[in-house]
Amino acid sequence: MNIRPFDWRDLPALHRYRKKSVYLHSSLRLTRGVRLLSGAILSSFASPTGTFTSVSLNNGDTEDELIGQITHPSGSQLAYLTFLTPDRALGSDGLSGLLEQLSVHVTERGAFRVLADVDEQTNAYSALRMHRFAIYARQRIWRLSVPASNEIGSMSWQTVNGQDLIPVQSLYTNLVPGLVQQVEPFPEERLQGLVYRQGTEVLAFVELAYGPLGIWAQPFVHPDVEIVANELFELLRNLPDRRSRPIYLCVRSYQSWLESVVEEIGAKPSSRQAVMVKHLAAPQKAVRSFTVPALEGGQAEVTTPIVRADPLGFDTKKMERY
Repeated sequence: MNIRPFDWRDLPALHRYRKKSVYLHSSLRLTRGVRLLSGAILSSFASPTGTFTSVSLNNGDTEDELIGQITHPSGSQLAYLTFLTPDRALGSDGLSGLLEQLSVHVTERGAFRVLADVDEQTNAYSALRMHRFAIYARQRIWRLSVPASNEIGSMSWQTVNGQDLIPVQSLYTNLVPGLVQQVEPFPEERLQGLVYRQGTEVLAFVELAYGPLGIWAQPFVHPDVEIVANELFELLRNLPDRRSRPIYLCVRSYQSWLESVVEEIGAKPSSRQAVMVKHLAAPQKAVRSFTVPALEGGQAEVTTPIVRADPLGFDTKKMERY
């Protein structure tokens, strides 16, 4: 089995597989598009951007050819599988080596986990389960195409700011299960979106991501919020810089009560997805023995174990894989 970086020789194959691919990063696909060819070409020349594309070949047999891509935002603990193609080759022996090679690239950049959004009714779901990807949440994506409003919205929804950090973090901690928080820590360094207030209390936060093809919105709403449908509809019609782009609402399983609200405002659902994670490495301290010189007075030398931690929190030579 030969695993190598994507290059110009693979362009015809990637073009041929463009309608046979499995896309595993929903927010990127819906807001910025597939970008199959351009993204792969970019990864060949600009790996410092955190995008890597690799090809698996079995002695030149194109029937087992498999191409995959992974992205890693700089400084993040999380990496994301972008696509695997063609879907018919996901059961081949080459998938294991391909995923391992992609994981090596992002582990070297500091990623601890790889995430993938997978339709549970596809072959990709079964293939990833066989390669140590585990489900930690489920989600459904709802598409809303209501026309934007030029009306001035209420002051209940406001752009999140630095003063909202603690109340939004408290809301996140109370609503999101511990298992999910272990995989997706609270995003305090990239907090972008709108908060809903009743008086001085923050009762909802909608995280936003903008792209040329759409807007991704992930709501975190306290069950105590009254008239949720009206407030959410008002927010979505009056999103800043909305223009004519569709809105994609990601409703996670732990906020499933919102689905009836989202359906009420006219959004259309997609099939349910499993949100999967593969753990790459766990921090582990290295224990080394140092000889302590004899103290004045003729005391014997003592060999004392001293724990020495890597500045990043782990010894890269002793990472525990699981």
